[in-house]
Amino acid sequence: MRLFRRGRMSFRRRLLWSMVGVFVLLPLAMVLVYRVVPVPLTPLMVIRLFEGEGLSHDWVSYDEIAPAMIRSAIAAEDAKFCRHDGFDWEAINDALEAAEDGERLRGGSTISQQTAKNVFLWPGRSWLRKGLEAGFTVLIETVWPKRRILEVYLNSVEFGPGVYGVEAAARFHFGKPAANLSSHEAALLAAVLPNPRRFSASRPSAYTQRYAGRIETRARSVTRDMMPPCR
Repeated sequence: MRLFRRGRMSFRRRLLWSMVGVFVLLPLAMVLVYRVVPVPLTPLMVIRLFEGEGLSHDWVSYDEIAPAMIRSAIAAEDAKFCRHDGFDWEAINDALEAAEDGERLRGGSTISQQTAKNVFLWPGRSWLRKGLEAGFTVLIETVWPKRRILEVYLNSVEFGPGVYGVEAAARFHFGKPAANLSSHEAALLAAVLPNPRRFSASRPSAYTQRYAGRIETRARSVTRDMMPPCR
């Protein structure tokens, strides 16, 4: 009987440590690996492949991305990127207050949160996924420099059906590498990020053109201030 109890407790300990490994050590290991290794695929890419879409994705280094694209992404998606710790608490508070007033819950995700979601998690809006997203955001903000977060984000984000990362997007939409994007082309790519399956950078609607114009204007402030310079 004692041997049975001892064996059962041993099994529970192994199960507990296995769960610790899966839920704590594995995510940390993935974050450490992706600090230096290019991200080959994301969960969304795999999902889209199973849905029958193609896959165009070419990894480039931070230095092979036009500075205008870096500035446009910050201007469009996360103006406080260089200053925050992964979360824009003011935007989160505003979104929660709007939800309490009966408005539709709107996004307040930073580039860091979007990177965590894109690279490590599946698409969706469940509380479980949001909780995991927060955890991965803390990890990448702790382990990766801001420059690496931007590099991974721009290499992983969806720019259109089957088009992932800024290099594939630049070649698909403008027939040139990401390093040669103009400020207007970069602004057009940034303008479609909220809904890349609806809007097109190479065939922009009037709305996309106007939004890209606003991004281009705000990107000049990123150039001037860099809020402060991202490292």
